[in-house]
Amino acid sequence: MRILLLVTAFNGLSQRVWCALREAGHDVGVQLATGASDMTDAVRAANPDLILCPFLKDRVPAKVWRNWRTVIIHPGPVGDRGPSSLDWAIAEGLPVWGVTALQAVEEMDAGPIWATRTFGLPATPPRKSSLYNGLVADAAMECVFEVVAKAADPGFEPAPAGQVAGGVPDARLRPSMTQKDRAFDWSESTERILRKIRAADGSPGVRTEIAGLPVFAYDGTPGPARDPRPGVLLGRRQGAVLVGTGDGAIWLGHLRAAEGERRIKLPATTLLGARLRGVPHSPLPVGAEPEAPQTYRQVRYRRTGKIGWLTFEFYNGAMSAGHCRRMLAGLRHAVAQDTEVLVLQGGLDAFSNGIHLNVIEAASDPAAGAWTNIRAINDVCREIVTCTRQVVVSAYTGSAGAGGVMLGLGADIVAAREGIVLNPYYEMGLYGSELHTFTLPRRVGAGQAQRLVDDKLPISADHAVSIGLVDEVGPRHPEAYTQWLTDLAEREADPRTARRRRQAKARGLAAERVPLEVFEARELAEMSRDMFGDRSGFAAARHAFVTKAKATTTPHRLRFASPVTRIGSKERRLVVRPAVPLSA
Repeated sequence: MRILLLVTAFNGLSQRVWCALREAGHDVGVQLATGASDMTDAVRAANPDLILCPFLKDRVPAKVWRNWRTVIIHPGPVGDRGPSSLDWAIAEGLPVWGVTALQAVEEMDAGPIWATRTFGLPATPPRKSSLYNGLVADAAMECVFEVVAKAADPGFEPAPAGQVAGGVPDARLRPSMTQKDRAFDWSESTERILRKIRAADGSPGVRTEIAGLPVFAYDGTPGPARDPRPGVLLGRRQGAVLVGTGDGAIWLGHLRAAEGERRIKLPATTLLGARLRGVPHSPLPVGAEPEAPQTYRQVRYRRTGKIGWLTFEFYNGAMSAGHCRRMLAGLRHAVAQDTEVLVLQGGLDAFSNGIHLNVIEAASDPAAGAWTNIRAINDVCREIVTCTRQVVVSAYTGSAGAGGVMLGLGADIVAAREGIVLNPYYEMGLYGSELHTFTLPRRVGAGQAQRLVDDKLPISADHAVSIGLVDEVGPRHPEAYTQWLTDLAEREADPRTARRRRQAKARGLAAERVPLEVFEARELAEMSRDMFGDRSGFAAARHAFVTKAKATTTPHRLRFASPVTRIGSKERRLVVRPAVPLSA
């Protein structure tokens, strides 16, 4: 079937839908919502059998939905309508929510129903972005495939919304949630404030005031319960600040200035700067356990028998130079232990997305900041590549992009969770580093490596296995994946198995004709031209990204004529541009 994805942005869910439908044998193209006339012209030119809108904030032009079957994937159950569905569900603590596939009509979210799914919401308020990328995305994928199957049936007609039981009594038309709806007072309970912040996480954040500065707050985590000091800055740790509430405290990892020219989401301590003078670096009393759940830590290490687990969770997967240094310290601590296996795993939302573009943009000298950042993340990658004391397992628990994908490739075993999406290429006017010219060809071959970098297309975990980028894929459900990953690590922790792997890696590194440092030097030479010479528009691309500038055109590679291998087809139309060789 010829399917067009009409989307506001080619986000994580849109990419997942795109990958899955192509792997199922469908011809899939993408059109960004760059304007009503652009959308109409693109649809007319493509003449698809079906239009799907997995992430669309814009209205579908009438000329489109009247002439082509157009199905909206709405992040709410049957009967729910409005642009703030997830915000209201989290803020009100609803126990059940859902996703609905409905046909586009004149009235928003009011069309006949093609498919619907419901699911339970956790009692602890989830971040909106986590809910969207997890339970909502999984339900959406089920709806997408049900829609495609029904679209293939010429006799199918969607049911009017009023005739479909939704199963969620709270579903109704709701207005767009405003900052007045989101507002809280720091004297309120930690749970209530946390719910407000997490209902706005990702976008738009909750407006408040911290240290006299009007900000939008994100990335909230419960802090230690102690004498209430509402609104007072109690401490700072690893880029986050601890703010007192009516019954305890909350860690805020990221803030965005509400006023002024530079309104970029940044680590809280970076934004507050000199306003933190006198605020202690750690509020923990002497003797407190640093690994306690309410201790804010981005990198954690634990050991179970002969297995070491290094978990790193960086907001949106972005790694500033400071994040990289913390991870490097954690890595070196882990490598110094007498374990057989070391497992590196990110968060469920993201494994890593490489260098921190927001922090770079906000730096007084962005080029120098970018250079410091790439050198710092390269130190992490080198530690992984050269580790021969343990068998290293990189576990893509969440999606990854650019240097974040490359970071994991130096491991002995690369594992992934089903349903994640990898973007193993560089954009933003950057050649890329993270030792990818060493690791990527050794995993997939020089030709395939060059195609991945040139084509700039997302791939699913299953596709990644088929080309050798990933070794094994585990279950989608987080708990099932954790058990699967534990079983994998225990299997590799057998002393003889681990010794053979370590020895093979050591021999391989010793036999390399070109030293690892040469690969890094070549990459950094290219990156210096991008960062300091801006040869490929890094400054403008970075600024557009961090300011969320709306796309004005749809990249040619996402259209139906995209030069990629069609999974499930023998047809290969690969166009490889001349480039600096990926291998020596």
